[in-house]
Amino acid sequence: MIAVLKHGASPERTEHLINWLKEQNLGVHVSQGESHTVLGLIGDTANVDMEMIQSLDIVETVTRVSDPFKAVNRKFHPDDSVIRVGETAIGGGHFALIAGPCSVENEAQITYVANRVKQAGANFLRGGAFKPRTSPYDFQGLGAEGIRLLLEAKKATGLPIVTELMDIRNIDLFEEVDVIQVGARNTQNFDMLKELGKTRKPILLKRGLAGTIKELLMSAEYIMANGNENVILCERGIRTYESTYTRNTLDLSAIPVLKNLTHLPVVVDPSHGTGHTYLVEPMALAAAAAGADGLMIEVHNDPTHALCDGAQSQTPDEFDVTARKIFRIREAMQG
Repeated sequence: MIAVLKHGASPERTEHLINWLKEQNLGVHVSQGESHTVLGLIGDTANVDMEMIQSLDIVETVTRVSDPFKAVNRKFHPDDSVIRVGETAIGGGHFALIAGPCSVENEAQITYVANRVKQAGANFLRGGAFKPRTSPYDFQGLGAEGIRLLLEAKKATGLPIVTELMDIRNIDLFEEVDVIQVGARNTQNFDMLKELGKTRKPILLKRGLAGTIKELLMSAEYIMANGNENVILCERGIRTYESTYTRNTLDLSAIPVLKNLTHLPVVVDPSHGTGHTYLVEPMALAAAAAGADGLMIEVHNDPTHALCDGAQSQTPDEFDVTARKIFRIREAMQG
């Protein structure tokens, strides 16, 4: 249920209404817009007297929301959410470029790549410390040492870091990580999502391997329902009939759909979405043109010898070119 308050409703009357609603065992999500305040009511609203609330002189409209996702719903929060990480922001017109290797391999590699992507205009450094691999014999990441090396690269460049949490038991290792990534395999690990909801760190939530848009939004709802509103959605491709020429099918239509349904920022990962370096740039440009709030691109100093996903990684020189094109598209869209 949503209650839209009239312009000029006094803070005292508004606070009184919010407290009354909470006494009805409802969660109240408050969204303060330029002209209206929107109260999103979360919980069992079946017995809430809509007519009584509508009769209050500070209330403009009251409507029920049939969507199962509430906190992530744009109806609850009409304005775009802006997720801030230090001096960097994403959403609400703020565009973020996230770049770095699939896996952290050694200090020289991550520091070199971090410096190069920063020079090209990246806002965040990504790198895997813990790696989910289909085969148990593939490189699984450096673990805690990988996080230490990411933090060293952050010290050298100032770039905030994004890395994936595989197991909630390792959460203490992520204390200095700026953005915690939830990968496709954990998108519906609801126990993990609940625990991440108790933190205040930004969470970059990837779409599941064959997840629907609704399932992605419900996963985000788990995080927000437990108190953490700092959620960034990531379209990273889904498994479809096509598996010969692309690793996944990158669903760019998800960008405008999500922007219509939710106030949360939407990032696109064309590296995992396609699986091939030659496809990364055109899909990145298309995602930027479709209105994505950011891009996550894998960059490796020597993709041929990468320990993980070299086939979809750009070299720093290739990333330089792609980044310039992305920024030109962004300028054209704003102009």
